[in-house]
Amino acid sequence: MDCHPDAHADARIVLLIDDEPAQSRLITAIAAREGWRTIVATDADTAIAVLGTREGMQLSAILLDQWVPGDDACTLIAELKARRPALPILMLTTSASPLLAVEAMRAGASDYLVKPVSPDRLMDALRAATTRQTERDELAPLTEKMSASLDFDAMIGTAPPFRAALAQAAKAARGHGHVLIEGESGTGKEMLMRAMHSASPRAKEPLRIINLASIPTGSIDSVLFGHEPGSFPGAFDRQIGAFQHCDGGTLVLDEIDRLTPALQQRLIDALTSGIIRPVGATYGFRVDVRLLVTSNVGLDRMVEAGQFDADLASRLSATRIVLPPLRERTGDIPALTRHFLARIGEQPGLNHLSISESALGLLAAYDWPGNVRQLQSVLFRAAVYCEGNTLTEESFPQLSEMLGEQSGASHANTHEGVGIMLYTPDGNLRPLEEIEADVIRLAIGHYRGRMTEVARRLGIGRSTLYRKLSDLGIDNAA
Repeated sequence: MDCHPDAHADARIVLLIDDEPAQSRLITAIAAREGWRTIVATDADTAIAVLGTREGMQLSAILLDQWVPGDDACTLIAELKARRPALPILMLTTSASPLLAVEAMRAGASDYLVKPVSPDRLMDALRAATTRQTERDELAPLTEKMSASLDFDAMIGTAPPFRAALAQAAKAARGHGHVLIEGESGTGKEMLMRAMHSASPRAKEPLRIINLASIPTGSIDSVLFGHEPGSFPGAFDRQIGAFQHCDGGTLVLDEIDRLTPALQQRLIDALTSGIIRPVGATYGFRVDVRLLVTSNVGLDRMVEAGQFDADLASRLSATRIVLPPLRERTGDIPALTRHFLARIGEQPGLNHLSISESALGLLAAYDWPGNVRQLQSVLFRAAVYCEGNTLTEESFPQLSEMLGEQSGASHANTHEGVGIMLYTPDGNLRPLEEIEADVIRLAIGHYRGRMTEVARRLGIGRSTLYRKLSDLGIDNAA
């Protein structure tokens, strides 16, 4: 057992169960920057013993590397949870298996982090697990548990700004120019870039995605351009950079706004000459690489503020695509929800679920700061704990709590706007019979089963209403 030596007495404490010294030091350092003190336990028995100590009674969270208990990780999570029910537990793993995620969460894990995890992702998860703010529990931005789709058909939505962005991306995919995709975190930028590469003339060539925010600033040069042995302390071997790996293909640079001025100039030089020079090299070589870059903030604003090179921004944005946030296309929430539930139902250990209209109204009433990625995470978490066949308002307790008294009114308002889907996920109109059935279900829920009022508001007689209920197979208790 080891404690961070520079911690303050009033720091929040996390118990790290990890037997890899290098990873333990890295996580300890990251946590310390955010005011956390780390206690390291290298095995399960030591971890359980820590819970009974004075410091163990002051823990705010547990971070467990799956490799320490191995196949018994879920058993250890359950035992830790049984001893300290209120303590959030986060599991680190190299596996992206949905089944492992489901088992870990059902055993009591609050979140599931796939290694290598970025410092921002780690701290977001710790904050989400230990706060009562908006991203607590079901709203925590979970790591994606499902493999990303690679085509435009998987991009669900009919909102005009979203469809316009997709049309622009589909056209740009057929070219060779660099592309800038802007939008808030979670709007689907990476998924769109994968679709663009898949639809491009370079589809059979390499694709590499580099998240610049997850790489230490001092290492980005080497990651992108490579380095020669001895070019800096610790550079014992030659490293091939991402540009060389992607020669002939596509290189995705996520969060391009994180580049320092020096690295921006390095990138300008490479784009101008087409020649890549590894760190410490006396030579260079020509590569043919298409760049797809993203930014969570507007590069124009950064250029105006002197934080980003105007020439580089111009070179990268031959095509500029802006993905709208989910709160600006709430009409797409029902289609997105049913699409995600269909995909979630295909995962090992999970069932195919439907969702009630009232639950859809609840989802539509939230403003989704984490956008589409957060919606998927919320639905995944709800599906893990659902014991029936339908998600209801009760499946999203934190949403209900946050929306509070206004939720009822919000549902009433949002039902008309988003409760009825006119289009199938592939963009075609749904059959009229299905739309009519949805309208009737919505009316029954909105008027709380008062069938006389339902019939009056729909402009039909009660006998006609009941005949339609029978013809369409609708339970009037829906």
